[in-house]
Amino acid sequence: MEPGRPRTDVLIGREELLAAAREQLSRGGSVVVQGPAGIGKSTVLRTLAAELSGTARTVLRCTATESESHLPFLALADLFGLVLDEVSAGLPAAQRTALESALTGRGESSLQRDGLALRLAVLSALRALAAKGPVLVVADDLQWLDSASAELLGFAARRLGETPVQMLCAVRTEDEDWDRHLRACPPDTLAVRIGPLSRAQVSALLDHRGYTGLPRSTVRDIHRTSGGNPLFALELGRALAENPTPPRPGEPLPVPTSLRALVLSRLEMLSDEARRTLLVASAGARPTPALLHAAGRENAEAECAQAAELGLLATEPEGPAVRFAHPLISAALYAEAPAQERRAAHAALSTAASDPIERARHLALASSGTDPEVAARLAGAAELARDRGAPSVAASLSLLAARHTPADGEPAPDDRRLEAAEDAITAGEVDLARDIAREVLTRATVPADRVRAWMVVVEAAGQALGDVDAVFPQALADAGDDPRLLALVHYQLAWRALVVEGDFAEAREEAAHAAELAARGRDRRTELMSLAFQSSTETLMGHPDAPVTIKRAMKEPQDPYVACHHNGVGSARFRWLLMSDQLTEARATITALLREVRRRGMVESEVHYLRLLAETELRAGHCGRALDLARESLRLARDTGIGEGASAMLACFAEASGGDTGRALALAREAVEHAEEDGDQMYLSRALAALGYAQFVAGDAQAAVEALRRVRELEQGLGITDPARGRWHGDLAEALVLVGEPAEAQQVIDVAREHAMRLGRESVLAVLDRSEALVRAARGDEEAAAVRLTSAQDRLAKLGHGLEEARAAFALARLRTTRRQGPTSYDEAARLFRRCRALPWLRLVDAAAVARPAESGIAPGALDGLATMERQVAALVMEGATNREIAARLFVSVKTVEATLTRVYRKLGIRSRVDIVRLAAGRRAR
Repeated sequence: MEPGRPRTDVLIGREELLAAAREQLSRGGSVVVQGPAGIGKSTVLRTLAAELSGTARTVLRCTATESESHLPFLALADLFGLVLDEVSAGLPAAQRTALESALTGRGESSLQRDGLALRLAVLSALRALAAKGPVLVVADDLQWLDSASAELLGFAARRLGETPVQMLCAVRTEDEDWDRHLRACPPDTLAVRIGPLSRAQVSALLDHRGYTGLPRSTVRDIHRTSGGNPLFALELGRALAENPTPPRPGEPLPVPTSLRALVLSRLEMLSDEARRTLLVASAGARPTPALLHAAGRENAEAECAQAAELGLLATEPEGPAVRFAHPLISAALYAEAPAQERRAAHAALSTAASDPIERARHLALASSGTDPEVAARLAGAAELARDRGAPSVAASLSLLAARHTPADGEPAPDDRRLEAAEDAITAGEVDLARDIAREVLTRATVPADRVRAWMVVVEAAGQALGDVDAVFPQALADAGDDPRLLALVHYQLAWRALVVEGDFAEAREEAAHAAELAARGRDRRTELMSLAFQSSTETLMGHPDAPVTIKRAMKEPQDPYVACHHNGVGSARFRWLLMSDQLTEARATITALLREVRRRGMVESEVHYLRLLAETELRAGHCGRALDLARESLRLARDTGIGEGASAMLACFAEASGGDTGRALALAREAVEHAEEDGDQMYLSRALAALGYAQFVAGDAQAAVEALRRVRELEQGLGITDPARGRWHGDLAEALVLVGEPAEAQQVIDVAREHAMRLGRESVLAVLDRSEALVRAARGDEEAAAVRLTSAQDRLAKLGHGLEEARAAFALARLRTTRRQGPTSYDEAARLFRRCRALPWLRLVDAAAVARPAESGIAPGALDGLATMERQVAALVMEGATNREIAARLFVSVKTVEATLTRVYRKLGIRSRVDIVRLAAGRRAR
């Protein structure tokens, strides 16, 4: 029976927490969910209770409240009220009388008078219910449970033993003594803490609840102000949706009354002067006692101490910072203050702050109306923020400067707004940039301003250039015959030709035309960007002019912005180095570029370069490092909404090489979906290549063939001839061999080899030789196959392509095992894959080795249960190697060796290293 059905909820960002709780509950244990108010405890509780209700015969529920926590036995009445008739008849008379009296209120009952009878009655009632089937006790807000009910539940919980009764509870943890509430739960209860949501998770939550279309900069502010608390984030989102006037740049978010009540009640206990001090602190970016003193708050230390005692400020044992206990307290305090008091706080800080950017910001927020002097100071502060690598701050300051610039000012307000939009693009805040540009277009008449705004709209579209097709005719019309403006438009048309049309030839022509126009208009930045684009396109096409164009793009004078931009000459040169197998120089180049764009705050370029560095590490066989970088790129891409498909694609390669093939497949499908939604033919081919590779590693050769055949068709249509671009040809050929299509595999190899030889792609040629060896083996020429595999492995090793080298060693071991050619040990392949940290490939090696155990000094039957690494360690022990020597040779830690040996002893039924040697000696004696 079940007194009530819980409502279902969609949970975001709680997968690991739910998994831990489900595992505990599946074992018959109990769970308590803990966290601060609003963090989502009740939602998690309802979800888990709904899942478990299907297996429980009886579900007992109670939800306590603070206002009713003084009423004795109230929670007990909620839990047992509907089942009293079912259990009371089986209770001894004294227990039945005490329980009925406590639950119904008829007669007087208390723990002092009926304590033992009540305790035994609750225990007996639970046992009686459990005798008919599993019982689930669901208690929300455990901290408000009345003390009598908590005591009785705790008594029973400690004595239930193996009785099938589980408890599922939630408790608020702001109280330092929260663990005392666990006394109402069984001794083995698992405490699961709910933490704050990430920015991406807050964004997903807002979208799910209908607060869509919020700029990412606003979502960032919501996340910061809410501290990742879902309730607070939703309330802030609701307030913004209901507020027709968004906050001014630099101002905190509006805080609804529902949230103010949560944090401001304690403010009533502060003195008026302490409250004014906290208001100044809430207005400051990094408040300190020294700053508060400089702003005229003479008793700042004492007033902050008073606020800390009330829980409004966090105590900082180290450092001078004044930090609010929660960001919402600061926002609510600021929102509650009258506008005049806010301006006074900003006025005081405009002279007290030491940083010129902060002084300018406070001056703007202390002023109203237009003021050329204030606008000039803000514009100067924006330039300083730009130089410091803080484009998001620069965008905010430029918007403030525009607000304070007179309509007839010089520069004009729209000039400053467009500066803000361009800084927002750099910072990855594309929604803000697009909104500013469209606002400017509603009134701008100057062609340069209009074209500049159109370019921001195009940039903000990212890979979805098909969505802004209508922009290009308007931009061309606004550009007229001005070569500088035309160059900007044709540069973006080059991207459209590549991304939307998939036409490399047209893209190359548009880029060359843009470079020519920019040179005529003396716009060196656009000229360099166009040349860099032209060289990248020619590289992918396998065009013979690519090296010449790269040299043109690298001629002086250079532009520092273009030099480090992800579409600039530095990126083009890196791609050339990577495709030419110059891995060391490619890594140094991309590392320097990543460092520079981080210094400048160029978020889109950072996402891009993290991805490219991950790709470089994959080429070198550093799969663990590549996986970390790819995941970092994907997190940043999802956080900003920039390059999500491309980052998912590279993360797929990294996961399939060094992580989890299941995640790799999911990421590949995500990347394909992004590319198809954006109409991006260029990245669609790469996403499908990633999918094919992941399917190949996962053991689904037929699916890999289907995906990689699509890649071949796409790249033929796009005009991509350089096999070093996607490096999918070897995977397709090897998958074709596995599905019984060696003739088609040879055709793939022959076509790719022709282009690779023309372009000098040595590592591609070595991989193709590896693939051709498998074709030859499939046709019965095992000897030639072994020779070619050995050669391919040696060449790949010399080129530094560690993962491809290991794949060649693996192919050679399988060939020898299958054809019984020479030694059949997989140890060399396992060693190379382990050096690469290529875990999915190691699992493939283990599977192959178990299928046909390698020869060894130990009897073959003893090896059946050993994994590859265990056999390697055992073999080295037989050679007399110490644990430290074994660790060095296998690229693992000494602890790993020790743990592996322990498993070997257990599996072989022996006790020491000496026994391994004896087993080997016995084998040799036979």
